[in-house]
Amino acid sequence: MNNKQNLELEKLKQEMRRGTIVLATMSQLTREQYGYSLIKSLNEQGFEIGQDTLYPLLRRLEEQQLLDSEWRVEDPRPRRYYRLNDNGKEVLRQLSEDWRLQTEVIRRLLNEAE
Repeated sequence: MNNKQNLELEKLKQEMRRGTIVLATMSQLTREQYGYSLIKSLNEQGFEIGQDTLYPLLRRLEEQQLLDSEWRVEDPRPRRYYRLNDNGKEVLRQLSEDWRLQTEVIRRLLNEAE
């Protein structure tokens, strides 16, 4: 593969990954976390995400009333803690179900393509 093809492949990978960011993030918010702990948790599990992606997503999920947040001062500096609310847990359940169905469809399609 030449450099141009590699760049195009990377763009396609990013596009595919973009569709999974919401589900991956929500899956980690069944327990309360602050931003840095969430980034660390996702990264340690192999899902690379940066703060420039995460924080706007958290604000959007809160605006959509899928999670709750609160500021706390436990260390020298305040931290904002996030957790799915009941509505967010239901949306996560539905998204997870859809993800499982889509994964199975994609698996079958890829098997046919081989």
